Amino acid sequence: NRMSNLIAAFVLALQSTPTTIPPPIACAGSNFSQFDFWIGEWDVYPNGTNTLIAHSKIEKLYGGCAIRENWMPLKGLGGGSLNSYDPETERWHQTWVGSAPGRVEFEGGYTGGNMVLTGMWANVNGPNQDALIRMIYSPQTDGSVRQHGEQSIDHGLTWTTSFDFIYRKRQTLSSKQAQ
Repeated sequence: NRMSNLIAAFVLALQSTPTTIPPPIACAGSNFSQFDFWIGEWDVYPNGTNTLIAHSKIEKLYGGCAIRENWMPLKGLGGGSLNSYDPETERWHQTWVGSAPGRVEFEGGYTGGNMVLTGMWANVNGPNQDALIRMIYSPQTDGSVRQHGEQSIDHGLTWTTSFDFIYRKRQTLSSKQAQ
């Protein structure tokens, strides 16, 4: 009888314990996934060449609320960016910090299958030579991503290419051996 009382008490305790439901992911939804095509470990090449210039690791973090880039050039010092979608403004933001003092703030959005971010980069062309920088990230049919950077020194009236990179999925030793 004592055993059945203990079992009844245990069952009653289980029934009265509130079920813990995990909180929903705060940054879920299609808008938060617009830049996911950039996530991965990449080898980076100037467009049209097979000359490796950098590695880049792009990862989604913080419950899906941010995408972090770690830019690792083969020559020189690296940098990185933190990217996030703001549901209030419906805009994407990127903060770039590199090996030079200061940071660059970019803003933009997803349009036509591309991510387009623009920001004013102080001293990018030398002391007191600022430029408006526009970066267009485009997923390619072969799984790579093109990052085409343009600059304008006349507030967006004219644009010239400042960099044009292709991010190719990084080849691991085992994937190279399988080829």
